[in-house]
Amino acid sequence: MSPTRRERQILGLEHELAVLVRRLKRVISERARTVHEELTPAGYLILTYVVEKGSVRPSEVGNAFDLDKGAVSRQIQLLVDLGLATKERDPDDGRAWVVRPTDAALERTSAMAAARRARLGQRLEDWADEDLEGFVATLARYNTTLE
Repeated sequence: MSPTRRERQILGLEHELAVLVRRLKRVISERARTVHEELTPAGYLILTYVVEKGSVRPSEVGNAFDLDKGAVSRQIQLLVDLGLATKERDPDDGRAWVVRPTDAALERTSAMAAARRARLGQRLEDWADEDLEGFVATLARYNTTLE
């Protein structure tokens, strides 16, 4: 029996998401090396999370990325060793630690984000505003559905 229209749509979605994931993995690796030649893709993702939040406990990182304490600890230590983050006692709870981005991390990720947005703008310059707005809205709806 041939697939229904809906099944073909789901298959198409799976294919496009697989292509997107492969591209994202490559891009994340490139971005990590741009920030620091020794930064891993996982470390890059954690760094961008820390930059976004400003200050986080390692447990928050673990929850956000579904990582165990050991993996989080290794990645945070890498960020500290590369001069991209600091690890300090939490002022609200001296038993806990907080991770903060360094000025170097803020500068590097900010510069990369500006360049990334400029490239994306160039690639999408032939898209109509309505098409881009519709895509953003649909992607947001999809992401909400997955939560």
